[in-house]
Amino acid sequence: MPAQSVTYDELRALLRECCMLRFPAESLGEETPFFGPNGIGLDSIDALQLTTELERRYGVSLQDPEAARRVLENLSTLRAWLIAQQAEAK
Repeated sequence: MPAQSVTYDELRALLRECCMLRFPAESLGEETPFFGPNGIGLDSIDALQLTTELERRYGVSLQDPEAARRVLENLSTLRAWLIAQQAEAK
């Protein structure tokens, strides 16, 4: 699937499938942190599951831990990274 067509709703669905959210994914804001005290409660297992699914669905690899911290900050950073990865692949 081309990253440009990735919508916030698709990413919310991805989170719902990969992570055990304790609230409706539809209520997740684009800037809501995934981790930390003000985040939605994801942990390292969620991050691993999410990065594995990103690789499977979009063919992108997120191996660097520092890059993963930036990319998996919120929906906006994740979507922007996916779009950038698609652009680099061209």
